[in-house]
Amino acid sequence: MIEAKNLIKIPEIRHGFFTRVGGFSKGIYATLNCGLGSADEPEIVLRNREIVATSLGLLPHELITCYQHHSADVITVTEAWGTTGLPKGDAMVTDRPHIAIAVTTADCVPVLFADQRGKVVGAAHAGWKGALSGVTDNTISAMEGLGAKRGEICAAVGPAISGRSYEVGPERYQAFIEDDAENARFFRRSGREGHYMLDLPAYVENRLAKAGIGSVERIDRCTYQDEEHFYSFRRSTHRGEPDYGRQLSAITLGPERFVG
Repeated sequence: MIEAKNLIKIPEIRHGFFTRVGGFSKGIYATLNCGLGSADEPEIVLRNREIVATSLGLLPHELITCYQHHSADVITVTEAWGTTGLPKGDAMVTDRPHIAIAVTTADCVPVLFADQRGKVVGAAHAGWKGALSGVTDNTISAMEGLGAKRGEICAAVGPAISGRSYEVGPERYQAFIEDDAENARFFRRSGREGHYMLDLPAYVENRLAKAGIGSVERIDRCTYQDEEHFYSFRRSTHRGEPDYGRQLSAITLGPERFVG
């Protein structure tokens, strides 16, 4: 797993942006596919998620995800809810220990949050729709609702599809420009007429910085280009593959991180 420098400084939390490496899945899902919504063998996916949970020092049932639907909806978590009948949302916050809140991605931007006092954590899935409609802003507000102070919140932007690989059409460009003309700086023209390359991680990073939180770190790894370490929805689509795996990004409150 990959850790962010600003989050690793907080001894009361554990976190990780997990890659696709080190699991049990085969074929197009090889190897650490954690996507409950994939067509991979369900029992294998659960074994992979167990690896993530134990890596964070938790029991398998203490790792939870939600039913992501590209929204700005945030869920305040008070207890673990298992792996079926998941509530809909694209971000979670909690002040409860022994619960790892996690988001699944395969090109979209994962963001992990923690307040510097180690009392509240958050996790957000920011696709272009959720990012534009304010999923990260809503996550910060939900953390404040649990007692976090905005100026003490740290956020880490995880591996996602980069601006070198994310081509979008004119309607997506227009949506960002209509929201704020300054968003033009996150686009550059592609080789196709009327199309653009969108740097979504940079947009998310900038939006977090503008929110006035304590610190923002970006892990600049491209899920599309780095096939060895990451799943990519767009790469699988370009290849005509029938499905794709998902990696997890997770964070939890608890005792000090293991050393060694």
